[in-house]
Amino acid sequence: MLGRYLIPLAPFLLIGINSVLCLFFFLCLEHEMRVMKLRLERRQTAQQTSANELKSQVAELTARVLDTEERTGVLVAPTPPRSGLNLNKRSQVIRMSRRGEQAEKIAASLDLPQREVDLLLKIYGRVVYSSSEVNS
Repeated sequence: MLGRYLIPLAPFLLIGINSVLCLFFFLCLEHEMRVMKLRLERRQTAQQTSANELKSQVAELTARVLDTEERTGVLVAPTPPRSGLNLNKRSQVIRMSRRGEQAEKIAASLDLPQREVDLLLKIYGRVVYSSSEVNS
């Protein structure tokens, strides 16, 4: 008698058990999705907080750089010293000196160090003086 009623109901029982199992797995999956969503929201909040901190640090550093630039003036690297005075510059220095220009003005107009111009004029003066003694 049990076999007589159970065998025709077996497909319905299997369908019912299958439905309950599917519902259980669906609810478990939904729970996992909620947990993952919460974790994601926490991570996004933490990342947003760290991004805001980084933005504030960058803004602070930018302000400090601007302040430093204002205090020191224009931050330009000095020009590297030249390896020597070329002949064209020498002749220009001597020519300008013959015209009666001061050494400071010559150095400024030719973009040369003051000491180099002074040394060149000193050497030129000695050469001219020694050659005038020889000719006399």
